[in-house]
Amino acid sequence: MKENTFNPNTIAIPNGNYFALPYSVEEAEMVLLPVPWDVTTSYRSGTHKGPKAMMDASSQIDLFDPLVPNAWEIRIGTLPSLRGVAKINRVVRKAAEEVIEALEQEREPASYAHALSAVNNASVALNDTIYKITKTQLEKGKLVGIVGGEHSVPFGLIRALHDRYPSFGILHIDAHADLRCAYEGFLYSHASIMYNAIQLPGISLTQVGIRDYCQDEAKIIQSHNNIHCFTDQMIHRMLFEGATWQSICKEVIEKLPNHVYISFDIDGLAPDLCPNTGTPVPGGLSFREADYLLHTLALSGKKIIGFDLCEVAPEAVRQGVLTSEWDANVGARILFKLCCYAHLNRPPFC
Repeated sequence: MKENTFNPNTIAIPNGNYFALPYSVEEAEMVLLPVPWDVTTSYRSGTHKGPKAMMDASSQIDLFDPLVPNAWEIRIGTLPSLRGVAKINRVVRKAAEEVIEALEQEREPASYAHALSAVNNASVALNDTIYKITKTQLEKGKLVGIVGGEHSVPFGLIRALHDRYPSFGILHIDAHADLRCAYEGFLYSHASIMYNAIQLPGISLTQVGIRDYCQDEAKIIQSHNNIHCFTDQMIHRMLFEGATWQSICKEVIEKLPNHVYISFDIDGLAPDLCPNTGTPVPGGLSFREADYLLHTLALSGKKIIGFDLCEVAPEAVRQGVLTSEWDANVGARILFKLCCYAHLNRPPFC
């Protein structure tokens, strides 16, 4: 790519890359891997459409950021979407729906064992594929971001990062704690991603915006020395009683170790910003609160080693009417912020 042929001030031409940037995977400093997967979503599906919808929306973003000089020069490459994964997702999603229906009807486990095994085997295969792809990119010195899809899909990247950084922290922005053990029998459920992550030795978890979780998850949070949870209720009580968002962000970041992975579930935002996500919950962060937290982390001196953005469901049919793609618009802008601040936090790439 000859950089002088790209004009960030004119109309973007979609080219199969996020933000319609001209950088190849080979010359990129960071790469994004789209994963169109929503097999284990437990309320409503649609997040498999998120990666493509965000790519389409991303070409509408003006590539100027006053906090990140020459943001358009960040060498962001886009890896090919996983071959065949969309078809596998459709097939295995039907098996997952069979399991969920059987559980709701309180049927005997033997009646849905085959379907459950199909889901778990497919999830293991997906995790292994993502692990291999992202490990290869990390070995080339790239920073890697996952674009989901449901929130189960970053586990392969988290494993690959754990090979390089035996000890790191996860900044987890979400409405849900995601600390359920094999939720609905799915070993790699979207509701189990953080439970699975903390089984890796040396991983700590700092959660922000959590507001929908069960008693078992509360017990895990309370009993685990490496989990720090800033619930939505806690955050807003602090704000109502005079704390500033700046002071809260400082407290959050102080809980993080020197190496930080960001896991961003879009439903950590207020639901007016992500109305079509699988499990929207009242409350949540504003766009600017999330932006300020991420930027503050980038300037903190702690190293961002990777990130994911998940659970964007761009559209849905409500009473026969197709809703807008507002979710994809917001998701694409959060994705751009994650890329910009990861770059700002990173030493010069050669």
